Amino acid sequence: MSELSDVKAEEQTAEEQVADLAEDAKAQRAAVVAAPEPRPPRRLNIIGRRNWFFALSLIIIIPGIVSMATKHFALGIDFAGGTELTVAFSGHPTLAQVQGVVDAQNINGSVIQASGGGTCPSSSGSCYIVRYPPLGITQIDGAESDLRNRLGQADFPQILTVGGTIAGETIFLSLLAVVLASVAILLLLAIRFRNVPGGWRAGFQFGGSALAALLHDVFILTGIFSILGALFHLRIGEIDAFFVSAVLTVVGFSVHDTIVVFDRIRENLRVSQRLSFEQVVNLSIMQTAARSIITSFTVVLVLTAILIAGGSTLQGLALALLIGIVSGTYSSIFNAAPLLVVWRKLQPLR
Repeated sequence: MSELSDVKAEEQTAEEQVADLAEDAKAQRAAVVAAPEPRPPRRLNIIGRRNWFFALSLIIIIPGIVSMATKHFALGIDFAGGTELTVAFSGHPTLAQVQGVVDAQNINGSVIQASGGGTCPSSSGSCYIVRYPPLGITQIDGAESDLRNRLGQADFPQILTVGGTIAGETIFLSLLAVVLASVAILLLLAIRFRNVPGGWRAGFQFGGSALAALLHDVFILTGIFSILGALFHLRIGEIDAFFVSAVLTVVGFSVHDTIVVFDRIRENLRVSQRLSFEQVVNLSIMQTAARSIITSFTVVLVLTAILIAGGSTLQGLALALLIGIVSGTYSSIFNAAPLLVVWRKLQPLR
């Protein structure tokens, strides 16, 4: 009898376990039914809001164009020509005192406060950069002696002299380099994208849109430096050989980001034939935006570190690259592709 009762108890326990499992399954099904359906991923309509992005670009570019047209640029010695003396005083004369001594020399000199680092010894008192028109050796010696006699002991760790002819050639060759790079990029992109629907006309639309975004970056960069150098008289805003190197680097980086977006547009045009051109472009931007932003952000971190700790020699280069990288990433996503859509609307391809 005891064995029979044990079997019945085991059967009753098994039935209770099955009942519990059935109740758990029923509760899980009810939870699934009650749970809301997952929402589709949200997509930004960048192409639909393109006029806002165009307006933001104009708001940034127009002040720079006004500054370039009215104030021009603060040219470094590479472009302006002349003689540049870096003066490290043992004492602490003020900027006004140094400028007063330079004005008394009657040779059209100007003084700029120099930050520590670079050619300025860290143990010196005050450090300044004094610029004159091109001077001979005798005139340079006289200027040095005058500064020492009136303001105390001073060292001249760096003396640069650039003639007006060399400066003019530097300006011409720099502009020529930018123009040649822009034309070469236009032709390269036209060849690269000639196999999309529309042939060579489509290729030139892709290339022209990338070139317009490139010019957007150049205008922003030159405009900001015109404001910093010519309007606020900051040394970091001077145009020199480092600035030209930065402009050419920005041109290449900007086009690189734009090509990433355009390549995805070309691929999606082949597989997404049911979508309109605007939808394909917007989809392509969303697929590549995160990659472009993250890649640029890593470069921005490095340039920010150089700008803060790199010394006065590299600050102008770091700032120019920083502005150009941020502007290039923005224009690749929010200007180049929307411009392509606008161009396609104005000149539709069959």
